[in-house]
Formats: sequence, structure tokens, C-alpha cells
Amino acid sequence: MSFEAAVHAKAIRLDTLALTMCGHAGSGHPTTALSLGHLTTCLMYHAMRWVPEDPGLATADRLVLSEGHAVPIIYAAFADLGAMIGPPDDLRPCTVEDLEHFRESDSPLDGHPNPREGFTFFDAATGSLGQGLSVAAGLGLAARGDELDQRIFCVIGDGESREGQIWEAIDFIIDHALSNVLPIFNCNGLGQAGGVSEQQSPERIAAKLEACGLQVHTIDGHDPKAIQDALDAFAAGPSQPMAIVARTVKGWGVPSMQGAGWHGKPAQGDKLDAALKELSATGVTLTGTMTASNLTINPPTTATRPEPVVQTAMGLKEAANQWDMGTLIQTSKLSTRKAFGLAMRALGHTDNRVWSLDADVQNSTFAEWFANDADLSSRFAECRIAEQNMISVAAGLAAAGKVPYCSTFSKFVTRAYDQIEMAMNSGANLKIVGSHSGISLAADGPSQMSLPDVAWFRSLGSAVGHSGGPACWTLHPSDAWSAFRLTQLMAEHDGMCYMRVHRPEVEFLYNENTEFTFGGMEVLLEGRDVLIVSAGYMVHECNLALDGLDKLGIDASLVDCYSLPFDEERLLDLANENGGNVVVVEDNYGGGLFSAVAEACVRGGDAFTVEPMHVTRIPKSARSADDILEQCGLDHKNIVSRVAAMLGITVRKNPPMVAK
Repeated sequence: MSFEAAVHAKAIRLDTLALTMCGHAGSGHPTTALSLGHLTTCLMYHAMRWVPEDPGLATADRLVLSEGHAVPIIYAAFADLGAMIGPPDDLRPCTVEDLEHFRESDSPLDGHPNPREGFTFFDAATGSLGQGLSVAAGLGLAARGDELDQRIFCVIGDGESREGQIWEAIDFIIDHALSNVLPIFNCNGLGQAGGVSEQQSPERIAAKLEACGLQVHTIDGHDPKAIQDALDAFAAGPSQPMAIVARTVKGWGVPSMQGAGWHGKPAQGDKLDAALKELSATGVTLTGTMTASNLTINPPTTATRPEPVVQTAMGLKEAANQWDMGTLIQTSKLSTRKAFGLAMRALGHTDNRVWSLDADVQNSTFAEWFANDADLSSRFAECRIAEQNMISVAAGLAAAGKVPYCSTFSKFVTRAYDQIEMAMNSGANLKIVGSHSGISLAADGPSQMSLPDVAWFRSLGSAVGHSGGPACWTLHPSDAWSAFRLTQLMAEHDGMCYMRVHRPEVEFLYNENTEFTFGGMEVLLEGRDVLIVSAGYMVHECNLALDGLDKLGIDASLVDCYSLPFDEERLLDLANENGGNVVVVEDNYGGGLFSAVAEACVRGGDAFTVEPMHVTRIPKSARSADDILEQCGLDHKNIVSRVAAMLGITVRKNPPMVAK
């Protein structure tokens, strides 16, 4: 049998399984799957070097299905091949019977791809469109860093290509010359609500790709020879990054399911029987009665990735002295963003899993100390002003066993909330560091201030992650010692973390003997009347308030709650030791630290009074941190007044003039 006939026969087989599984489930996207039958066959039975018995093999060629709703066609191939599914420690062959349980709660065949649900062939959860090509770029970056002959394939829908992140990823691929990554655009001409825009036509997509600098092969996506030639050109090693634009038919082989109105609508009952007959008839016209026989899957050229090298971590003083920054430590004053930059450089030298990614602000986040180190620069990726792409690239790096740190202004992290959540769903070992957090940067105004970030990341931490602990830890260091050590702790932890750092220089609160832990807190002062809970920059403002409170005869406790979630039992003990009076001070909108403390007090069941002090207005710019804190009612004088009022003590701000 010819290669062409074999591909047609196998595509009909996979299409039949895809139609049937969606019909059994009563949901899914069979028509999109049918548009990919031939491409999937040529990829998984010819071009990709992989091992069906070990689909998650780290050195195998990888496939990222960015248009995740098309996943039934991949599941069909797994059932046809008997490829392995299930948890890594309990793999078993996929069967046709498994397809009958597609989308069930206990099935590894999820509605959209997710490696953490028992399908290790994929490296990242997809389905929220536009993100897959960035993940593929991260996998390609890691493969090149490990000097692996590994190819990364990414299937993208034409309607999906409207997402700006696709073009962020294309720019990144060109910037970093990632010729080991192959974007494949599935141009079937239909989206969910109808036909795609002319801007997403095969001709326009190809023109855009060529304008960006890619070598483009425009093909018939149902012509086995055309697909083979394009994939072979990629395998030969193109001189520049390459892309395939494939014209396909949504619902190929089943005329009654073609055209608009069939997106996400499986055929069932008599309609399914009729669709299967149409598909069979299509197969007969292409292959006669023959079946696929001469398709060969080849294994990867390398069996293992290089072993990681992790050495004893450096201390803050050791790192500062090594790079002639000792004077920074001698001043006993250093911003947490600089401490992060120093910690990253130290980590880079002791842990070769660590990568640094930044979004065109490396001279503000101090990721430049990593980037400009000749021994580390190959593990730095400048992502430019494209935070969504940066996060998804990092997810790809994490899937390849790296420990990526993404740094940018905290405000700009919010642009990538969807990408962060998808990375969390994938179980990505991702570290996100937001600089210039809160309101203390002052003069730049609210367009640069991160204000809802604590609440959002804290919500992620309320879920149990794939590794068993919180799905995301939120860390908020208050001085250089805590920022340095928490940066290191993130590398030691398998799971997602978000750390907030600030621009202003701040006094040291701790030293080399202070221990920091996930879920921990530090008691800076023990009192008996009121417990002040804070984190980050606001710990220093609360510290200033202690003198004013002391003058009023108020004996306050101050705790630096640098981790969310935190040790609730310990916090409740401290609250009870202070008469159940708690004031929470933070430099962001509500829903963050105060809400976490209040919820803990509710769960504790005792009688507590919990007062919030957070940003309650839309800020404007101010000349200094002191000015912005006063503007938002969060300066130390306001803290004194709020605590005193809580305890029933009146503070006279403007005493009357007394005549002599």
C-alpha cells in the first residue's frame, strides 16, 4: 500500500473513533477533530519520534495541541496504538473502551488536554485558546539548552490565531531563532459562531508569518503527500523558523456535519449512524478496502536529558561579597527587588535548573544581574513586553524540568492571569515575581500599581495543587533577608509561587539566623492589647506606628505575615494573647491579607474583632511613598489612630492653641 493510501485509511479509522467517542459522551468537538485526521496521522505515525509505551518520555518529540478542543483525534490515535495512559506510576494501554468514558469524572481522557489527569503525552493543559505556541516555544528553548535533537510541534486553530499571544509567541520564536518549533495552523475556515474573519484566512495567516520571518509551507491538510513533504522539510532542519498553514475541512469526510452550526455538537443515535456511513463511504473512495499497514513510528535519538546539578545555596552576605556588593549589605538597607536580583544570580550558580525570564524591565527587577552574568546568560530569556507569552513559555520550560522565574512589574502580571491559571492546572513548577508592588512606587501612579494581585493569587492558594499543598503560595517579603531566602525557597519547592517585591530601599528587619518557611510568620514585637498583622513594605510603616501607640499606652504586637496561606493556629494564638483585637494593614485592595486573617478567625470560632486597613480608593500619583501612604490613609499616623479608635482611645490630631 502507498503511503498516501495508508494515511487515508488511518485517518478514516481515527475519525471514526473520534465521532463515536463524542457521540457516547454527548459532548465534545468531533468536527474539529475530523479536520485534523490526516495531520494527526502524519504526525503521530510518521514524523514524531516518540514511544507509545512511554508517551511522556522527556527526550521524545513533543506535540502541543493549542486548540485543545480537538483532542478526541489524539485520544483516538492512543486507542488505535494502545499507547499508555494513566498516572506515571500506573500506566496502562489505552483501549477503545476507554473512549466510551471520554469526559467522565474518573477518566484520564479529559474534555480538554491536561497532563496531570493521566495523559502524559501532553506537557501542558490547553483549551483556553492562544497559549499553546508559547508553551511549545518554552519546550524548544529547553531542548536547545539541553542540546537535544528534539522537535516541538504545535497545532493552532485559524480562529484561535486571532489571539494576540499567538503573535507574541511568533515574535519570540524569531527573536530566539527556535527552528526546532513547528507551528501548524489548522485552517478549516470556521470558528464557534460562524466563519472566521478574512484576517484569519490561510492566505492572510501565511502572509503574516512570512512578514515575521518564518519559512511558510501552505498545503492541503488532507493530502498525505503534501503533509509528508512539509514535515520532512522541517525534519531536515530549516535554515530559519518554519510554519505550516494547512487548509482543512471542518467535518471532513462527513458532508452532513460540515459548515457552520456543528461546533461542539456531536452526532448521536441515528445521526451518528448516518455520519459513520458517510465517513466509511469517503474512505472507500480513497483507499478501497485496504487498511493502513506501512506507517512507522520511530523512537527519539536520545534516551535521557542531562542530569540537573544542584549545589548548596549561597547566603546573602556570601553572594554580595562574591560580586562586590558587600557595601550594599553594610548599609543595612536594601530594597526587596534588589535582594531578589542578587538571589537569582546566586541561584543560577548553584542550581542549573533555574532560568530567568523578564518582560523588558530587567533593569528595574534586577533580573539583569542574572542576564549579564556570562555563566548564566544562556539561561536568560528576554520576553519583551509580552507577559502572557512569558508565562506560557515558562510553563513549557517547567514541563522540560526547568525551574523558571518570571519577573516583571506586579501590575503587568495581571495581564497573564489566564496563562497563570492554565499553568497551575498543568502542575507547572513556575515562579512568578512581581516588582514595584502595591502603592509605594508612588510617583508613577495607579497604572503601574498592583492592587488586586494579592487577592487573586491568594484565591489560587485556597485550592489543593497537584503536589498536595496549596496550588500557589503567595510570598510577601518585608526586607532583603526575607526576600533573598524566599527566592531560594521557591526553587526548593515543587509548585507554583508568586512573590511580591517593592521598589523603595528598606531597613533590615532580619539577619542570617532568621528562618523562613512556607506558611510561616515572624513576630517582631510581642504585646497584649492588639495584634497588628502586615506584610511587605507596610511592615515598616507599622513599625513606625509602634512608637505612637506606645505613647498612648497601647501595648501592641506586630507580626510579619509573609506567607499566604499561613499557620492559622499560630496566628489565632497571637490574636487571643492580644484580647482578640486584630488590625490588618496592607498596601493593596481588599480580599488579600485581611480576608485571609478574617477567614481564619471565623474558622477559629473565638470572639475576635478584626479591622482592615487597605487601599480603599483609586490612588493617584504622589511624589513619595510617604505621600501616597498618607493619600490612601495608610501612613503610620493613620495606623495609630485606627488602632486607638478600635480600643476606644481618642487621638487628638490638632490640639487647640493655648494663649499665653
